[in-house]
Amino acid sequence: MAWFRKDKKPRKPRGERLEIPPDVWEKCEACGHTDIREKFVRNHNVCPSCDFHRRFRAHEYAALLLDEGTIEEKDVNLASVDPLEFPEYPARLKKAIKNAGDSDAILTVSGLMDKMPVNLGVMDFAFMGGSMGSVVGEKIARLGQRSLEKKWPLIILSASGGARMQEGVLSLMQMAKSSAMLSELAERRIPYVSILTNPTTGGVSASYAMLGDAILAEPGAVIGFAGPRVIKQTLGQDLPEGFQTAEFLLTHGMVDSVVHRHQLKRTVGRLLRHMSGKPAAAGWVSA
Repeated sequence: MAWFRKDKKPRKPRGERLEIPPDVWEKCEACGHTDIREKFVRNHNVCPSCDFHRRFRAHEYAALLLDEGTIEEKDVNLASVDPLEFPEYPARLKKAIKNAGDSDAILTVSGLMDKMPVNLGVMDFAFMGGSMGSVVGEKIARLGQRSLEKKWPLIILSASGGARMQEGVLSLMQMAKSSAMLSELAERRIPYVSILTNPTTGGVSASYAMLGDAILAEPGAVIGFAGPRVIKQTLGQDLPEGFQTAEFLLTHGMVDSVVHRHQLKRTVGRLLRHMSGKPAAAGWVSA
């Protein structure tokens, strides 16, 4: 009888299934720790588990180092061309611009650091591995010239695989070009701080990256000219473990200090005020 029989009806779902976007989660390349992306962002892209310093974009470094609302980008219209008619180079440039969202491998800006005017150049590894081409050299030269004219300290943050092979000797000439500009700053005693991030290699490490009045590096950054395999083949002997890391170079006197990303702005600001003889800004307390 219908009185004693209960008809089974399909249950309706209580709510719609939530779809989690794929970019919500981030995974640390060093330890494999997985966490929500927002947590990495709040921590300046430093792994909250192992403290590994993941790659940071150029505009993120600029926002980290300079006071909010003071950043003014320079030489926006400079863009690479194909002077040597290197095969597929124009296509690679277009792809790099699309993927990175920038016109080349360096961002040059002026702004205030703890209320002190500075010129800042930040290389971006996302653009063709941060390779140094003619535009990178020209932007650094112009930035250095502005520091000469205004007597503002210069800061260059490096993240590069070296010279851009598609521009051949024109790329290698940027090493001399940028180094000559830095020598003028040294003659005028205008402070220059070089910050090395992961990686800083090739022609960049052989020129302006290692010419700072003070040379800082992020923890774990790979720094060197050639790769370990090339060096081992050249020397014909085994190399120490981690011999191209920031910590190894610090113990051998090639780097002045290894600075955590969280302390980078405070450390650079203190250095520049010490080198320029300027008092601390109101509200700024040295550690």
